[in-house]
Amino acid sequence: MDSMVNATKMISQQSPQKRKRLHINGRVQGVGFRPCVYRIAIALQCTGFVFNHSSGVTVEIQGEGVDQFVEKLRKDLPPLAVIDEIVLEDIEPKKNEVGFSIIQSQKSEKVATCISPDICICNDCLQELFDPKSRFFHYPFLNCTNCGPRLTIIQSLPYDRSQTSMRTFPLCESCQKDYSDPLNRRYHAQPTACPACGPKLSMPIDEIVSKIQAGEIVAVKGLGGYQLICDAHNKNAVHRLRQRKQRDAKPFALMTLNVSSLDSFAETSPEAEELLQDRSRPIVLLPKKVFSRHPHEAALRHPHEAALRHPHEAALRHPRESGDPETTATQLLAPDIAQGLSSFGVMLPSTPLHYLLFHGLLDRPKGDLWFAEKQDVVLVVTSANLSGQPLLIDDQKAEKELENIADAIVSYNRDILTRVDDSVVNVVNRKPLFVRRARGYVPNAIKLARSLPPGLAVGGLLKNTFCVVRGNEAYVSQYIGDLENAETIQFFQESLEHLLKLLDVKPEYIAHDWHPDFYSTQWAQAQGVPAIGVQHHHAHCAAVMAEHHLQEPVLGLSLDGYGYGEQGESWGGELFLLEGARYQRLGHLKTLAQPGGDIAAREPWRMAVSVLHQLGKQEAIQQRFHTFQSLSSVLQILDREIHSPRTSSCGRLFDAASALLGVQTVSAYEGQAAMCLESLVLTPVVDRAGWRITENNELDLTPLFLKLLPMNQKEGAACFHGTLSAALADWVSCASQETGIKTVVMSGGCFLNKVLTEDLTRLLIQKNIRTFLPNQLPPSDGSISLGQIWMSGIEL
Repeated sequence: MDSMVNATKMISQQSPQKRKRLHINGRVQGVGFRPCVYRIAIALQCTGFVFNHSSGVTVEIQGEGVDQFVEKLRKDLPPLAVIDEIVLEDIEPKKNEVGFSIIQSQKSEKVATCISPDICICNDCLQELFDPKSRFFHYPFLNCTNCGPRLTIIQSLPYDRSQTSMRTFPLCESCQKDYSDPLNRRYHAQPTACPACGPKLSMPIDEIVSKIQAGEIVAVKGLGGYQLICDAHNKNAVHRLRQRKQRDAKPFALMTLNVSSLDSFAETSPEAEELLQDRSRPIVLLPKKVFSRHPHEAALRHPHEAALRHPHEAALRHPRESGDPETTATQLLAPDIAQGLSSFGVMLPSTPLHYLLFHGLLDRPKGDLWFAEKQDVVLVVTSANLSGQPLLIDDQKAEKELENIADAIVSYNRDILTRVDDSVVNVVNRKPLFVRRARGYVPNAIKLARSLPPGLAVGGLLKNTFCVVRGNEAYVSQYIGDLENAETIQFFQESLEHLLKLLDVKPEYIAHDWHPDFYSTQWAQAQGVPAIGVQHHHAHCAAVMAEHHLQEPVLGLSLDGYGYGEQGESWGGELFLLEGARYQRLGHLKTLAQPGGDIAAREPWRMAVSVLHQLGKQEAIQQRFHTFQSLSSVLQILDREIHSPRTSSCGRLFDAASALLGVQTVSAYEGQAAMCLESLVLTPVVDRAGWRITENNELDLTPLFLKLLPMNQKEGAACFHGTLSAALADWVSCASQETGIKTVVMSGGCFLNKVLTEDLTRLLIQKNIRTFLPNQLPPSDGSISLGQIWMSGIEL
């Protein structure tokens, strides 16, 4: 859509002036950057031109204001723009140059620019959406250079309309005028459109609203894929959604109009509210009303002061003391949205369509005061896919696969080129901690401390992401999922090819997990370029080092469910010394038998039996688990030490504690036993006799399980969390004293546990040990691709 001279301000310079050429890299395409350059240039009465290309943006500027230009450009950047580098050179002035122009995009051999993530609707567009005088009134696809789809619609760079899924929608006269006016915020907004020329919904908004009000489940095509939407107050609708989606217990996400509307069922904090209203619009985990731990969170406002304070000082309410959590906390909502958990996942509307649905469900209020007012409408909004499979983006496939799940399917006639799930974030230690990094954040680059050769890392099997490195920038993909079915493997391959194409990277090496049976490992080894294996927990720790630019020796604590060890053992509770690309295993959690192997992760009662068997507590085993038909066979394989690989996994300890206390004996989804156990914790309690550190530096927590035996669920959950945190802090502190290292990086799926992470951080601060957690990635397996690329890249 670029024309050769589509914007020229007639400024004439009769005599030669100073002239500079600027090569600008960063997030400078599709974000209103060229119009910003144009406005500054004409304000300074300079001549010249600006254009996009695959490597970024080039500006030539001439006039007396040249020296002020760069300073004003950095100061007045558009909201979504990010400048990584400006290369300046003095060039020969041009005589009699007239005006400043925005000229046609050009292709270059090297791609060095980056793409903006999809961004929620901006306030200006939101006002237009409900302004009857605007041509965008009630149009569900309005956007501008400050908001709307980006990654999900782009085919290739440079970012022009012809390179996106908007190429099939020619601009009408009015939109062309906006698009061609550098002073208009839709200037070169590639997805811009209006009802006269843009995409259209397959069903009127009023009809969608009526179906939701009638208790129906509606599948709606969103920015990054189809979503299933129903009324969160309608227990029958939520129950049917669970049955049809084959999602027995995993929590559903909620959507409310604004932060004020959360008051009846969830607690917020300033940090959580900031995240909820961020332009990335993630799902944010919020405590249910009766589960609030706000006093404890408030204690962390001043970390140094909080480090001197024990959490027992916080006067906290507990759900068991406030009534039934599923009726008290959620009395206005369907009871099984997040059953057994202490938090809801909540997001605010991100697209014009979301706001139009709320507008209709609120009986079409006038004006704009309703945007901020407390409203009772709460929606369940969850990904439209069968359990374990990727988000649906193809319209025909959605019609087929959702016909038995949704009562109605709503699409639109613009293609989604890249599927992206909702991001999920928690607030831990008063900072964001990713649970899942996807829409709104991908494909933002993570800056590295040094440049690496062009390479690729393919992550692990579960919660897969891959990572492409280009210079000192690491591009971690959106959440892919578990590489255990053909559909997710195809998603992995398509997304990988697409990102490599966008970044114009040809990998010189591919990093992968050690596990020989992982699909990602086998794929990496079959590509015909050097394949470099990186140990799973080493990669976890390395990802944190890469994020925080830690290049000195550090300690590493990696706690998760499983990782392939040096001899093929099951690791998951590891204490490392890390230096450069090397690690030394200083110690690990004392191993336990895992009866039946992987099945023990799905049936936590097996791990409880394993612990009690090791402690010689046969009577307790029979008392607690006699109803399980396979108990006798489990005891036999434990006695004979067969089909029971030993594991140092911290995740399996959570499973064992949850099952022993009767909280969750069988898990319907990954992590359920640990999450339900965490939800019972009021204040962590420490039993100093609950652990010992062996001569081989194994952290033995089996004494803790003896302490849990007489306890009720609430007491046991508090004792398990508090004692585990204290034991880990003691273990790390001993290693710190022996090595002289006062910094520890912490990663692995167990650090998604807010109680553990906050309590352990507090204890380590008390011991004057610096702690680092992931900031830009989850601590779970979604981060290991970054660690893989960093460890393999610095070796080359």
